[in-house]
Amino acid sequence: MKTVEEIMTKDPACCTAETNLREVARLMVENDCGCIPIVESEESKKPIGMITDRDITVRAVAEGKNPLDLTAADVMTGQVVTVTPDTSVEDCCNKMEDKQIRRIAVVDENGVCCGIVAQADVAINADQRKTAEVVQEVSKAASAV
Repeated sequence: MKTVEEIMTKDPACCTAETNLREVARLMVENDCGCIPIVESEESKKPIGMITDRDITVRAVAEGKNPLDLTAADVMTGQVVTVTPDTSVEDCCNKMEDKQIRRIAVVDENGVCCGIVAQADVAINADQRKTAEVVQEVSKAASAV
């Protein structure tokens, strides 16, 4: 049985709640990703939230706010769901489905962010049935909103 460690993106770019949105967006471009874990501090690397490109669009731009005046704290999702590297891919997928999230932070035994698993990682590494199930279940939240 595959574990999260085998499919996760290791050492993802992270930022703090005080990071300005321009820097967050720059990190997304630089790292070719649409989600950045928000950590307590650069030293602790303990996740306290997540910010996506969609968060920036929906919670800032679409509301007429100037993203250049905002920080990650202004638009991030404040709750973070985590798994550990030794979590099975199946359990990770189940958690993504239950919480209806497309990405999940991976933390080590000290609670330090050491990776991230996205739907794409599941699609590349899991069987087709599981991939379809995750996409379907996570998408239910989006279509219900």
